[in-house]
Amino acid sequence: MKIISYRDSLPIADADSLLDLTADQPSPGPRDLLVEVRAVSVNPVDTKIRAGGGPGKPGGPLPILGWDAAGIVKDFGSQVTLFKPGDEVYYAGAIDRPGSYAEYQCVDERLVGNKPRSLDFPEASALPLTTITAWEMLFDRLRIDASSEGSILVLGGAGGVGSIVTQLARQLSKLTVISTASRPETQSWTRQMQAHYVIDHGQPLAPQVKALVPGGVRYVLALTHIEDHFDQLIEAMAPQGAMALIENPVRPLDVIKLKSKSLSLHWEFMFTRSRYQTPDMNEQGRLLSTVATLVDTGRIRTTMKSHLGAITAGNMKKAHALVESGRAIGKIVLSGF
Repeated sequence: MKIISYRDSLPIADADSLLDLTADQPSPGPRDLLVEVRAVSVNPVDTKIRAGGGPGKPGGPLPILGWDAAGIVKDFGSQVTLFKPGDEVYYAGAIDRPGSYAEYQCVDERLVGNKPRSLDFPEASALPLTTITAWEMLFDRLRIDASSEGSILVLGGAGGVGSIVTQLARQLSKLTVISTASRPETQSWTRQMQAHYVIDHGQPLAPQVKALVPGGVRYVLALTHIEDHFDQLIEAMAPQGAMALIENPVRPLDVIKLKSKSLSLHWEFMFTRSRYQTPDMNEQGRLLSTVATLVDTGRIRTTMKSHLGAITAGNMKKAHALVESGRAIGKIVLSGF
């Protein structure tokens, strides 16, 4: 089968940073689906692992990146009960298994959702990883539910996670959503994602938040450059509020600053369930199918912004470069081998 891989961790501008190669088609394990991959999207985790920050063993099999896919079930393992050949699915998979930059991929059925019927494969591939991350941040980490009121601040509203978390918060809670974006094009996109208000993270955040919510926001989702905004976020929060993070800070955070307001801090890593084979692994598949219904009923829209063509090393280099630039809006997708 065709794959996109690499032999050395290199800057994306290097000619050999990503390569068009071939590998043997995988065989599904007992709980696995064998999926014919029709479309993929690119996430920051893809670029970080390619650059040397993740799984990969010298002398081992060629690494296959990719943790977002939409495709068709072609075969399944002996213990599979949830899907059958021909089913259209979408998923983010597991970080410690071969990824989706391949014509065929094996993925545990518990991590897989039914693809939204109203979306094509590229549109659907934009959603899984960021949707799981956003859902777990809101509903598992911060314990937000349909009755939750007050305000939530989304730092980095135009990115992949920000684009879906804003929609989920609007549709599945009573929260007022304040998202941040610093450029006219990202501000426009964030409003399209259903934010009530958009403020500029290129300026001090606390005064802008307090102008909208004098008592401060109840929740903060810090999705990008947390170390640059940490003090301002704390100032912008209401006492006894909660903050959730997804990135590793470049510089250490002084968490003692959270104490005077009794603020709680939560980490989200959407690969925790698959990495530790938690008893509730199937929650990821369930939530993806739930979001598919929200999409098909018009409440959530795809976060696909850029389609860069076929799944080739050349196009994937362009996608990685755009993600690494920090200026990507929404999600970048590729489709078809």
